[in-house]
Amino acid sequence: MKTPAGSECPYFYGDYFRGRNQEECRLLKASSQRWTRELCKSCPVPGIARANSCEFQRLSATIARPMEALFQRRVRVSAYCEKTKRNVSEPHIGCGECHALPFKFEIKS
Repeated sequence: MKTPAGSECPYFYGDYFRGRNQEECRLLKASSQRWTRELCKSCPVPGIARANSCEFQRLSATIARPMEALFQRRVRVSAYCEKTKRNVSEPHIGCGECHALPFKFEIKS
């Protein structure tokens, strides 16, 4: 579903049926965090969902305030691979075990 920022996110839910205006982030709701519409602008989850569609990767999110943006709250995402049972350092790429990384091009001379 499209977020208020305009990108597709698998964890965003909006119910607008018959005048309702209920919106929530189910990823933040699962970790008992308070969601606001402004968090969708800087959230990395839609980019992660576009880049990596691994079925074994589980995301968890927290809200943090980085040092460079003292007055803005941002979503910090961590990932865990259920197949290899370890934390994923780069959620956009994945753990490297579930899906083989692209082959290297060899230049023949």
